[in-house]
Amino acid sequence: MSDLKGQPNVWVREVGPRDGLQMAKSVMPTSAKLRWIAAMVGAGLREMEVASFVPPATMPQMADAAEVTETVRRAHPRLFVVALAPTLRGAQDAAAAGAHSIVMPVSASEAHSRANVRRSRAEQVAELGRVANWARSLGPSAPRIEGGIATAFGCSLQGLVPERDVISLAVAMSEAGADVVGLADTLGYAGPTQVRRLVRAVRQEVGAERFGNLHLHDTMGTALANALAALDEGVRGFDAALGGLGGCPFAPGSVGNATTEDLVYLLETEGFSTGNDLGRLIEARAELRSDLPDEILHGRVAVAGIPRTFKKAIVNDGASYGSRD
Repeated sequence: MSDLKGQPNVWVREVGPRDGLQMAKSVMPTSAKLRWIAAMVGAGLREMEVASFVPPATMPQMADAAEVTETVRRAHPRLFVVALAPTLRGAQDAAAAGAHSIVMPVSASEAHSRANVRRSRAEQVAELGRVANWARSLGPSAPRIEGGIATAFGCSLQGLVPERDVISLAVAMSEAGADVVGLADTLGYAGPTQVRRLVRAVRQEVGAERFGNLHLHDTMGTALANALAALDEGVRGFDAALGGLGGCPFAPGSVGNATTEDLVYLLETEGFSTGNDLGRLIEARAELRSDLPDEILHGRVAVAGIPRTFKKAIVNDGASYGSRD
């Protein structure tokens, strides 16, 4: 179900180098990160969140954020490079390092917001506004500013997060200047019905063209079911991590992301084009095993093997990966 240009019609954004590593027991050396990223690019991934621009004392796994971002941007010019930054200073550093897009996290849960960024929701929306204003001052070279709503489907600190809070927050972030607004199931609590309802409501409020990625965790084993529900609502961008790595250190109980390999298998089986080579994605897990031997890797496809009924995705090497437009 590829389009005429051979481009994907569903985008899988790899977040392992950022979200996947922030919960790792040990720090992955910069050279190892770059080898891992190169292996995933070689498997056809066209968009990747490679780093988080936060104080190294807070997250030592991201101390090399600028070096990684700069190197990846230079080494893989067709890759759409994404970084997370919770502050204006972080966003400026991410842009200086060459990030095409910057994710600004804003929690729907007040408790998680204060634990994660040490600000209230309103204060973080205001910070997003400052980032958006600064980005506009850069003109055509400005990075895309993504507002990412964390804990949109529930929070281990606060418990239930009213959907009206998520919807109003999405509107506030859009009005503050976010180019796109995405939803994150930070704890992995969501089910398909909730995903359909909240995705539909937010897309109606901010506009389908300004709805960003859906970020799924697989805590309760519902990530793939939730991805299918979101596809029914028109979502065409998903976050996932190779080997299902990841979690939020400031949200107790948050475990692995949706597994990239399993998500790609599901999407391709359902007739969508992702542009990824599933076999080479599985091979890229070797870099994780060698450099993070203490981390448990998840994923059903890697364990079972690619079935003979699966039609391998074809990567169009002539496509331009530097933009999603």
